[in-house]
Amino acid sequence: MSKDIALDDLNAVIRQHSEWLANQLHAQRENLFPPNAQKAIRKFTSGEAAALLGVNDSYLRKLHLDGKGPSPELTPGNRRLYSAQDIQDLRVLLEKTARKPGDYLPGRRDGDHMQIIGVMNFKGGSGKTTTAAHLAQRLALTGYRVLAIDLDPQASLTALHGVQPEFDLVDGGTLYDAIRYDDPDPISSIIRPTYFPNLDLIPGNLELMEFEHDTPRALAQGNAGLFFFRVKEALAQVDGDYDVVVIDCPPQLGFLTMSALSAATGVLVTIHPEMLDVMSMSQFLRMTADLMDVIAESGADMSHDWMRYLLTRYEPQDAPQNRIVAFLRTMYGDSVLNSTMLKSTAISDAGLTKQTLYEVERSAFTRSTYDRAIESLNAVNDEIAQLIQETWGRHDNQ
Repeated sequence: MSKDIALDDLNAVIRQHSEWLANQLHAQRENLFPPNAQKAIRKFTSGEAAALLGVNDSYLRKLHLDGKGPSPELTPGNRRLYSAQDIQDLRVLLEKTARKPGDYLPGRRDGDHMQIIGVMNFKGGSGKTTTAAHLAQRLALTGYRVLAIDLDPQASLTALHGVQPEFDLVDGGTLYDAIRYDDPDPISSIIRPTYFPNLDLIPGNLELMEFEHDTPRALAQGNAGLFFFRVKEALAQVDGDYDVVVIDCPPQLGFLTMSALSAATGVLVTIHPEMLDVMSMSQFLRMTADLMDVIAESGADMSHDWMRYLLTRYEPQDAPQNRIVAFLRTMYGDSVLNSTMLKSTAISDAGLTKQTLYEVERSAFTRSTYDRAIESLNAVNDEIAQLIQETWGRHDNQ
């Protein structure tokens, strides 16, 4: 602790330490990404591109040789590398000759409603932000138009996408601008594109806490109206622009979370299979149910298309975790996703450079470590994508 600040002046100590940490993080970001640089997603091998598109690598090679679609980058070893935009362009091309609609562009059709997925948990460390980030990016890579919203004032989802809240959002730019009670901005004014085709972002920072402070005052003055509809009404302004919205909710049941719950069509609750976390989740579920009752009594429709539990940071070789997993599956049945997000050094190591596993190079890890982690993530995210398709009335053969 700094010697030039009195120990009894806790506020000054905390403020100074906050500034030191923010400056160090800013310096680290500038070292990784210079001020005039933009984060960019890596190129994908032909095998990865083929897997994302659901075709054979040989078919991609034929398209290239026939001069159809974008031209991939060729390495000195004559390997083909595709950008994320190349893959999206190939989707558009292949959809034109697809056997059935949606083979390559799986998003909404006429009559389908936008899916709004709230990723939530009352306890930190459950993998909530990691889940939200990888879900949003995987859906975008597989052809969905996605909007990711960071509703957590800690703004980890924002930082993962190359935006540093303390320095890049000094004049606002969070969802608070669109849901505040005093002259809200159009939501389109705060949406920013990311370096992923198909993925836009509404970043977050501490400004979001203003909604928690404003709402009690507005309620006392009779100006809040149906405050829990604020997020839903803001998203209605861009309903035609996206297939899926992924909301990284705050790790507490405040007004932001209540408004996100009211907007959500699907709820994904992350669970770390440890006893203390499960006990915390019990309280979270009870409090959530009570709050949803209050909202429903105010006239809101609190029905959702689906709710699922996702087991995160799971270690299959851990016997106590396996007992808890078996307990949860017995109790909740199909409400627990079949796929689990495994605990992996690959995911945590990627996070050190503010990247997800979809962004880092496979060569940065041992092959088995990377493959095990990416297979786990893909299985989880693809199971959620299947839930989305079923909500729209489509199944594997449709």
